[in-house]
Amino acid sequence: MNTTRKSFIATAICVAATVAGHTWAQTPAPAAAPVTAPDYAPSEGQAGKDVIWLPTALSLANLMLEMAKVTPKDHVIDLGSGDGRLVITAAKRGATAHGIEYNPDLVELSKRNAQAEGVSSRATFEKADIFESDFSKATVITLFLLPDLNMRLRPTLLDMKPGTRIVSNSFGMGDWQPDETQRVVEGCQTYCEAYKWTVPAKVAGTWRLGGGQELVLEQTFQMLDGTLRRGGQSTPVTDARMDGARISFTAGGARYTGEVKGSGIRGKVDGAIDWKATRAR
Repeated sequence: MNTTRKSFIATAICVAATVAGHTWAQTPAPAAAPVTAPDYAPSEGQAGKDVIWLPTALSLANLMLEMAKVTPKDHVIDLGSGDGRLVITAAKRGATAHGIEYNPDLVELSKRNAQAEGVSSRATFEKADIFESDFSKATVITLFLLPDLNMRLRPTLLDMKPGTRIVSNSFGMGDWQPDETQRVVEGCQTYCEAYKWTVPAKVAGTWRLGGGQELVLEQTFQMLDGTLRRGGQSTPVTDARMDGARISFTAGGARYTGEVKGSGIRGKVDGAIDWKATRAR
C-alpha cells in the first residue's frame, strides 16, 4: 500500500470515529438519565415488560392492606407498583412501603405522587425487575400479576420468613390455597377480588416430644397431616395447619397449639398443659 493511500485510510478512520461521537483515545460519555415529562400520564392497558398496566382500584388497595393487617411496624413491598397507589396507601397507614416497577416513567410518576401526598419519606420506588430483586426483608408483599408470574414467584415467596403476608389482586398461586378471600363491590368495576396467604414455617418431618412421643408431620403449604406416636401406637393428627410460625392440631382428643422457632416448638395442650418438641429429622 502506498504512503498516500495509507494517509487517506488513517484520515477516514479518524473522521468516522469523530462522527461516532468520540475518538479512539476518548472514554465514552455516560448516557444521560431518562427524563420523564412532568405531565406524563399512563394509559390503562398500556404494554409493560410482563403484563399490561391496569391500576388497582383504591377500594381494593385498602381492602388488601386491611387483609394483611398492615401497621406502622410493617415493611410493605409492592411487586409491579405501577403509579404507586398501593405503596402510597400503605405509607398513609404509617407503614414503610417500597415499590418495584420496571417502567421508569411509572417510577418517576410514583415519586411525584408520593411527594404530592406528603409520604415520600415512607414511600420509595425503584426501577427494577421483580424477578431479579431482593424483597426478603418485607413483612407484607402485594402484587397484581398474572397467574404464571405468581407461580414463578411462588418458590421465592415460600422461602420468606414465616408469617410474611402476601396479598394478590385477583390472581392465585396455583394449588397453594389462600387463607382468606374477599371482594369489594363499591368503587371497583373489574379485578375486585383479593387473596391472602401467610408464609408457613416448614415443619415436615419428625419431632420428638417428651415421654418418648414422636410427632410425624407431612406438609402441603399451610396444611398438615401426620401421626402422634408413642411406643407401638399411632394416633392420627387432624385439623392440623400452620398460620405463619403458629402450629395447631388435634390428636387423641386433645388440642395442641404452639409456635415454631428454629428446630423447636413450644406451646399448650388444651390451652393449659405445656408441651414442647425438638426436630429429629
